[in-house]
Amino acid sequence: MSSNDPLLQPYQLKHLRLKNRVMSTSHEPAYSEDGMPKERYRLYHAEKAKGGMALTMTAGSAIVARDSPAAFGNLQAYRDEIVPWMRELADACHEHDCKVMIQLTHLGRRTGWNRADWLPVLSASPVREPAHRSFPKEAEDWDIERIVADYASAAQRMQAAGLDGIEFEAYGHLMDGFWSPATNKRMDEYGGTLDNRLRFTWRVIDAVRQAVGEKFIVGIRMVADEDFSAGLSKDEGVEIARRLAASGKFDFLNIIRGSIETDAALTKVIPITGMRSSPHLDFAGEVRAATKFPVFHAARISDVATARHAIAAGKLDMVGMTRAHLADPHIVRKVMEGREHEIRPCVGATYCLDRIYEGGEALCVHNAATGREATVPHVIAKASGPAKRVIVAGAGAAGLEAARVAAERGHKVTVLEASGQAGGQIRLAAQNARRKELIGIVDWRLSELERLGVEIRYDSWAEADEVQALSPEVVIVATGGVPQNPPLEAGDDLVTSSWDIVAGAVKPGENVLLYDDNGGHQGMTAAELIANAGARLELVSPERFFAPEMGGMNHVPYMRAFHEKGVRVTINTRLNSVRRDGNQLVATLSSDFADGWRDERRVDQVVVEHGTLPLDDLYLALKPLSKNAGAIDYAKLVDGGDIFPNTQPAAGFVLLRIGDAVASRNIHAAIYDGIRFAMRI
Repeated sequence: MSSNDPLLQPYQLKHLRLKNRVMSTSHEPAYSEDGMPKERYRLYHAEKAKGGMALTMTAGSAIVARDSPAAFGNLQAYRDEIVPWMRELADACHEHDCKVMIQLTHLGRRTGWNRADWLPVLSASPVREPAHRSFPKEAEDWDIERIVADYASAAQRMQAAGLDGIEFEAYGHLMDGFWSPATNKRMDEYGGTLDNRLRFTWRVIDAVRQAVGEKFIVGIRMVADEDFSAGLSKDEGVEIARRLAASGKFDFLNIIRGSIETDAALTKVIPITGMRSSPHLDFAGEVRAATKFPVFHAARISDVATARHAIAAGKLDMVGMTRAHLADPHIVRKVMEGREHEIRPCVGATYCLDRIYEGGEALCVHNAATGREATVPHVIAKASGPAKRVIVAGAGAAGLEAARVAAERGHKVTVLEASGQAGGQIRLAAQNARRKELIGIVDWRLSELERLGVEIRYDSWAEADEVQALSPEVVIVATGGVPQNPPLEAGDDLVTSSWDIVAGAVKPGENVLLYDDNGGHQGMTAAELIANAGARLELVSPERFFAPEMGGMNHVPYMRAFHEKGVRVTINTRLNSVRRDGNQLVATLSSDFADGWRDERRVDQVVVEHGTLPLDDLYLALKPLSKNAGAIDYAKLVDGGDIFPNTQPAAGFVLLRIGDAVASRNIHAAIYDGIRFAMRI
């Protein structure tokens, strides 16, 4: 541990001593059960506490009232039942000297009326929120009275649970809905002047302070510049920060810049891969300088060097590395132990947030243990039995992860890779310059395999005889998949695979139709590259909306490129067939909704994306030679026990296949396969 490292210096926040300067800001991973932070929620935060951070903030946000129904798994802070659950979580983190806070809010218009109790959504004024499609009513005097009381009651519950503090959420929710000229059109004492627009905030903090006293930490995560013409200006936002800081009622400011009411705006607040890192760090530093007050901040501060700079340069008092800790919850511990180079990088894929906003739970694209702490370890323990000879065929995401975990378990691992480089489809995806950070998924694993002494044999097409000659005890087939065409009535030989476009094997034509019957990054990446090459492009999808396998935040840069390049998007339409007519191709389109409907497009290139077929020749050749004939006991995979049925005891090895060698899926599925199967060897 280097005592000179700015990140490792303690920080005194009022009466609270934070052991270092690293925190995880409030976010909602949607791990709650019945609105409560039960085991899964607790283990997620406890793992980060074990990893050495000084402060973990829960919820994003916990709701204080019934008429603020959960939008994405929010904790229900208005219920007394939450107290024992929060106490368990706080105790688990306090064991590691990690402080715990929670973010409280009334979502205002950032939710839907047709959820939970079907109560009307409200806001400062009846201004619709695009993201959640709600038309709010204007908050009445009796609404304000009860919501102020609800904040105070929720804060009392958190204090009773033994938390170290709370913060209010004031960006895109009810509280700052009163601040912003874009959402506050009121003509009463809560509208007009800045004094009036702050009235609700003062009422809330006064009620909370009366409920919890002066020795309980209370902060606010606030927008200090909405960064659009009709919204809260930088001047007014910084002035609000000054007033809150000078009031003596708050203990810290957690600074946000931007608006979150559309997907495009949200990515400016929370940038994804290909976008600028730490874009609002300097702004947060300006607020700190203007207020002379404790300032926290997080917005794509994904690497230790940037976090260290934020503290050393005096821009922040506490630095949030929130998505980075989904990728590696042990960042601080690795820094303390001189293992900074072993930190699993956040690559900005934002699979985590896209899943939340699409109604799922937060999962890191390349750390399958996050959110699964009860069953999947972040730190791999040695196997209790003897070391085994493990052969992994394929060095894509699944194969590299399986090799890493098997080696950590103490097994002797050799990887056979058919090409001259590791990475498989990830390397293909990274051909899009905007997504080049994805290669960090591969590079980190290669570094780990080198540390673990794993041999990788490149340009080695694994045949059954070659594998058997290595005397394996376990064979993991991770050979991936090959692109397949969608079902066509005719013209299979006339279409071009999206892979060929992305890899650069085939140049885009001048007039292109791209048919995407998969709905993920693959087709969209090909479309972006075609558009950027200057082609006239029509993207056709059979779905109600295109790219349904990809969340809204990752949708943004593709759509930006499509608008800038004039890409035409056609939904609810299928590609039936392709035929040649002179030097052109004629694509025949059909509809699921109108029998007999047909349309045609004359283009010079038809590109298709329809997922992959397993490259399973090696698996099929080895299957009859293996102890388990390739079979996996799924019940034992989930519940525990030996997952390999011993149907052929005389055979020399067990066999399994993972990732796209099984079926066309995604990076996270491949990584999850790799770790959960390798843990059972």
